[in-house]
Amino acid sequence: VALKRMLNFNVPPAKNSTGEPVWKVLIYDRFGQDIISPLLSVKELRDMGITLHLLLHSDRDAIPDVPAVYFVMPTEENIDRMCQDLRNQLYESYYLNFISAISRSKLEDIANAAIGANAVTQVAKVFDQYLNFITLEDDMFVLCNQNKELVSYRAINRPDITDTEMETIMDTIVDSLFCFFVTLGNYWFVKSCFVFFLLQKLDKKLRENLRDARNSLFTGDTLGAGQFSFQRPLLVLVDRNIDLATPLHHTWTYQALVHDVLDFHLNRVNLEESTGTESSPTGARPKKKNKKSYDLTASDKFWQKHKGSPFPEVAESVQQELESYRAQEDEVKRLKSIMGIEGEDEGAISMLSDNTAKLTSAVSSLPELLEKKRLIDLHTNVATAVLEHIKSRKLDVYFEYEEKIMSKSTLDKSLLDMISDPDAGTPEDKMRLFLIYYISSAQAPSEIDLEQYKKALMDAGCNLAPLSYIKQWKAFTKMASAPTSYGNTTPKPLGLFSRVMNTGSQFVMEGVKNLVLKQQ
Repeated sequence: VALKRMLNFNVPPAKNSTGEPVWKVLIYDRFGQDIISPLLSVKELRDMGITLHLLLHSDRDAIPDVPAVYFVMPTEENIDRMCQDLRNQLYESYYLNFISAISRSKLEDIANAAIGANAVTQVAKVFDQYLNFITLEDDMFVLCNQNKELVSYRAINRPDITDTEMETIMDTIVDSLFCFFVTLGNYWFVKSCFVFFLLQKLDKKLRENLRDARNSLFTGDTLGAGQFSFQRPLLVLVDRNIDLATPLHHTWTYQALVHDVLDFHLNRVNLEESTGTESSPTGARPKKKNKKSYDLTASDKFWQKHKGSPFPEVAESVQQELESYRAQEDEVKRLKSIMGIEGEDEGAISMLSDNTAKLTSAVSSLPELLEKKRLIDLHTNVATAVLEHIKSRKLDVYFEYEEKIMSKSTLDKSLLDMISDPDAGTPEDKMRLFLIYYISSAQAPSEIDLEQYKKALMDAGCNLAPLSYIKQWKAFTKMASAPTSYGNTTPKPLGLFSRVMNTGSQFVMEGVKNLVLKQQ
């Protein structure tokens, strides 16, 4: 909603306006691009009057009779480039929107450039949008994508981190969370068990803003009586250190698997399509792999329904969707052939009138059918790519084994066998498994055992650096707290799906366990 308002020159778009939108150009930087792309498709942008969307630092031609909406971070280089645009008089008018609040001094730089370029009247509006976070779903957001390694777990927990670096990281996180609060328009309670430093900073920023009555962000038209309502929302900040095993855990649900084994960023998955194994003439160049990308968004009903389902269920659902689509397609083909009836046969005439109605409804459902076909193809390709990883890396075995470790169940195979099995998983998979074992075990393995494991991991080609970090971490947390309990949540294997197992299926699930998840 905030983005649509911004693209409509910061006025809420009229509900039922039928007129043409005002045509305009959108100029963003990489940060702005990351915020807009998961939420608005090119078609939606066009419906809102955006004819061109360009990166700020690309070479842009002057379009003197069109207004430009800028959506950028207030960084030095961005400000310089905007001043340059003003001097070159690229556009008719300028609506400057900053993703995060701009400082007074930078605002003055823009003002000076506008005066110098004699373009003061053309700068129509300058807004702080407070949108410095990326919304991926209705109830999930991430802080940033561009330099996400700057605020990662690793960045915060590096042993050689300096105080100034820590300050910068905390400021980045606080800024994003503050933007999130402003966009939702409520004054929040913030609670945290560990992240005390972060909490103080965030609290201070919220209080300072409330104190400044002239331009408080939590009053006025944005939220009605949000600030005075008694139910304030609660944000809980938790330190990743209290549960390190979960992010290492191999998963079994569709969305988590896509995120784990494929190249999946900001709701877009990139696949390399193998072009089949046709024999190319000897000495010919190997065929290039086609790269394809698919958007998995809220409008994709299959994704919404199945992203939390266990993988075998997804494979079965794709198969069912495909069958129902084929049935509909066959019906349309059958009607077509009937419509080509020759001769004046009386029965044919009565059938015709009956089938005309059917055909009319079939034709009107064509767009829906095509969309269904597109989604089936998309998920067939994505699920097949995931399945290849599951089979080649035995991810089902890893998932089941790790669940047993985390729930302290009896193991049917020794950990050493799992690590030294050359067919099971990549070196990274083996390392993840061992780290989960190390984190979850109440008693760290003895030095002799550890040396054995280390040798097996080395032989499997693993990098042992993570292990030495976890070793120190474990020694440190032992002093601080009791180990995390994951409860008893062993998955139960069912007999493999008959439907998926039959030969007509797209997915050859031979040898992949069908594991059902328990609610945790």
